Amino acid sequence: MVVDTLDNLEFYKGLNPLFEDVVEFVKTHDLNKLEAGKYQIKGDDLFVNITTAKGKTPDEAVLETHKKMIDIQIPLSCAETYGYTPLCNLPDAEYNADKDITKMPGLAADSYVTCQPGMFAIFFPQDGHAPCISAEAEINKAIFKILA
Repeated sequence: MVVDTLDNLEFYKGLNPLFEDVVEFVKTHDLNKLEAGKYQIKGDDLFVNITTAKGKTPDEAVLETHKKMIDIQIPLSCAETYGYTPLCNLPDAEYNADKDITKMPGLAADSYVTCQPGMFAIFFPQDGHAPCISAEAEINKAIFKILA
């Protein structure tokens, strides 16, 4: 997991060949002005979802992991907290290959980190994460999905 400000996003381009395209997209698009929906950047290998999610309490948030994709999550409208538990500390659970997700409801995260608008969190396949924790009713956010 990586947490930082968008001003530093380009320092992470070396972590994955597609991260350079994420940096370029963020530089050339105002994420706050994009309509909700899925924006293909490099087919199924790289896209961004602009969405509004329901704010949850830590108890309501569900830990999830992905095997094929990396998430870069960027809160746009308000602070968003993410629960974090390393994959090695999570029990086996059913993987949905079509949606590239394993969900583990009912588990509390090991730790939590909060991102303000202007920040991002990167979650790799080894990072269990529980998104959408917020005191706000709704969170407008961008979720970049990058082939690992």
